[in-house]
Amino acid sequence: MTPLKLGMVGGGKGAFIGAVHRIAARLDGQWQLVAGALSSDPQRAAASAQELGLDRSYADFRQMAQAEAARDDGIDAVAIVTPNHMHADPAIAFLEAGIHVICDKPLSATAEDAARIKAAAEASSAHFILTHNYTGYPMIRQAREMVQVGELGKLRLVQVEYAQDWLTEPADADNKQADWRTDPARSGAGAIGDIGTHAFNLAHFVTGEVPSHLAADLSSMVPGRQVDDNAHILLRYGNGVRGMLWASQVAVGNENGLRLRVYGDKGGLEWSQEHPNHLYFSRFGEPTQVLTRGSAATSETARAATRIPPGHPEGYLEGFATIYKDAAALIRKDQDRQDLLPELSDGLLGMAFISAALKSSDSDGVWQPVSIQ
Repeated sequence: MTPLKLGMVGGGKGAFIGAVHRIAARLDGQWQLVAGALSSDPQRAAASAQELGLDRSYADFRQMAQAEAARDDGIDAVAIVTPNHMHADPAIAFLEAGIHVICDKPLSATAEDAARIKAAAEASSAHFILTHNYTGYPMIRQAREMVQVGELGKLRLVQVEYAQDWLTEPADADNKQADWRTDPARSGAGAIGDIGTHAFNLAHFVTGEVPSHLAADLSSMVPGRQVDDNAHILLRYGNGVRGMLWASQVAVGNENGLRLRVYGDKGGLEWSQEHPNHLYFSRFGEPTQVLTRGSAATSETARAATRIPPGHPEGYLEGFATIYKDAAALIRKDQDRQDLLPELSDGLLGMAFISAALKSSDSDGVWQPVSIQ
């Protein structure tokens, strides 16, 4: 099958997430990177393109959108891998050009930009896909299906956490990743935007539940930091379901501790990102089972996201790759993956989560509605 043609905005030299997207996109042979506006600095953009062997390098994403839309061999989709405050303008330019958009999360840095993306996406024939990559993990898709078919019974509790320690000390100005993430003008929010939205999305993806209200206590533990680096959040879902979310980038000893636990009146599930090939399932009164990725005990949905035999580690890059594989299937109309792919509605829900958490924390933890604008 001829690969689809991919463009990229951002992701030049020194960019972490751009390299991740490039590796993931080509993992299943579904995509070929052919064009890019890899930096807002023309010289840096050209140098990055040369390093990647790209013949079609653009100094400006608007020029790129117009030029690629006019070509017979123009790109099928663009990956937007810029900092949060630079998501909206490129996304809108490519949506208006009729080019599919694959955007890194969160949706944007502000509610105003989110609204602009929403309007452009609704007016375009192109798809908008958000790379919440953890939804691409096989055992997360297994957990989602088990909740859907009632293996846990009536849901009661949702516990999700994402703990890191890399921002325990003040950000070094030479650390590009820390620099923009701790700048409110560029990030829009701290830990809740960077990793809290991942945790929030993961709980929503697996359970299908959306909280009606939340109460948040956001903290800036590092003196002088202008964004939150720790968040404790209570969640109220419908039908009496209750939840808690903890997101921290100052929890010493934690590297990438994304963990989800879901409990119903018949059973419970537990999954950890750092051990992604195992899903723990407990029926009340019975021994806990350990379901392993790729085994006969997993569902067809989980196996469709599995590439290598059981016992071989598979995780972060493959999770991203599954998003790209499903995006390709959606664009080719080979298979409808819309129910599994994070899209605009997930981005808007993430923005609603951030907004409600900020409002609640500013009002000393008063419960706030989680509502999409």
